Amino acid sequence: MAGKQFPSLAHARPASSRCLLAVGALILFSAVYFLLLSPSPPRTLPSPSTTTTSFVASLDRFLDSPHRPASSSAAPGDLDAAIRREEEARLYGDPGSAWPAAPAPLRVYVYEMPRKFTYDLLRLFRDSYRQTDNLTSNGSPVHRLIEQHSIDYWLWADLIAPESQRLLKNVIRVERQEEADIFYVPFFTTISYFLLEKQECKALYREALKWITDQPAWKRSEGRDHIIPVHHPWSFKSVRRFVKKAIWLLPDMDSTGNWYKPGQVYLEKDVILPYVPNVDLCDYKCVSETQSKRSTLLFFRGRLKRNAGGKIRSKLVTELKDAEDIVIEEGTAGAEGKVAAQNGMRKSLFCLNPAGDTPSSARLFDAIVSGCIPVIVSDELELPFEGIIDYSKIALFVSSSDAVQPGWLVKYLRGIDAKIIKELQSNLVKYSRHFIYSSPAQPLGPEDLTWRMIAGKLVSIKLHIQRSRRVVRESRSSCTCECRVGNNTRLL
Repeated sequence: MAGKQFPSLAHARPASSRCLLAVGALILFSAVYFLLLSPSPPRTLPSPSTTTTSFVASLDRFLDSPHRPASSSAAPGDLDAAIRREEEARLYGDPGSAWPAAPAPLRVYVYEMPRKFTYDLLRLFRDSYRQTDNLTSNGSPVHRLIEQHSIDYWLWADLIAPESQRLLKNVIRVERQEEADIFYVPFFTTISYFLLEKQECKALYREALKWITDQPAWKRSEGRDHIIPVHHPWSFKSVRRFVKKAIWLLPDMDSTGNWYKPGQVYLEKDVILPYVPNVDLCDYKCVSETQSKRSTLLFFRGRLKRNAGGKIRSKLVTELKDAEDIVIEEGTAGAEGKVAAQNGMRKSLFCLNPAGDTPSSARLFDAIVSGCIPVIVSDELELPFEGIIDYSKIALFVSSSDAVQPGWLVKYLRGIDAKIIKELQSNLVKYSRHFIYSSPAQPLGPEDLTWRMIAGKLVSIKLHIQRSRRVVRESRSSCTCECRVGNNTRLL
């Protein structure tokens, strides 16, 4: 700026002093910056080599590791007052952070149930796994069926693992009941159903029911904030009516009444979890390598005759059995059946997924992790994590009425543009992580998405708990099983 004079800094102090001060200031600034902004030392996480997706391998490691009882405290004398104090402290304790930008982790209290409901059942499965060839009435290997429904193990094993070994940050285990958002009941209902004698199983169910319903937290909420894994449609069936207000972890929501009584299950309350896949994951490299080998247009391997909604299978067999480039096979149980199904899916563009005895089938998740585009023919199917996952990105949905029309399904599949097929296959590789259970549980894996779905129900759960405590019983008409809209996804 012309005409404006500034005093010469050269006359203010000697050059050497200026240099020393500048260096000192720079060192001081660097130290402060490092202390304030540098991240804390990273926590040591399990390496990929220690991650397992095999139920049996994970269970072996789990049972052979020492497990100390958690230092969980018993319920306070006045649990309701303790919970109220805890919630008020969160809401009003710090006005500046009453509504944090990042959602708080879901706080889960895991019950320490007697070992006959937990560890003893896991050991029974592990010790009999390799020695038995028991089959169910429809020919499925009992132990493989338990593996398909082993979601109770994967969730529990992750929850009780040392925090240093866990990767999920959106859910934490708490030791005080008054701190909990949700209570987890770690009873292995599927193992007990299949591996115990009928009367022994029913007796154990009654014992478990009494233990659960005697808990102060259960009595306070009538079970509304309790999670009970009942992932096989037959598990816990003899006593389910006494716990129908709890959150059930389910494989689907059969609306026919064959498996669940009307009003027992509905999307607002319960959570649908995927079956554990029966085939190995076909990752990006695998999908790329098998791309040129997928010469089969449509593949199905499984039971060709089913009851209830599964009757669609026999109709589809009649329609498709003589079509070119289509493979329809009766499934066989055991290791040979797994290999045949895996090879068939990896050689096919599309995999047929009709309803079984229930609207869902484990075959859907086998197709997803095999890179085979699912063609879903199940009008009343409800899908896992559908509030998070857009299944139209990875699957095709066909109504039963269209699928059985002569020539309709084959013409429809042959008419799909190659660009759409490539996009669906690419999405399958990306989405498959949502259906692979593992130890430790992975971010965006099925365990993670389960807790995200439950966290989304918290406000509704608390509303119904509070409302139930003020409304005089039977004083108002309330929505019951008779007035709930059925879970129906049939195309109009």
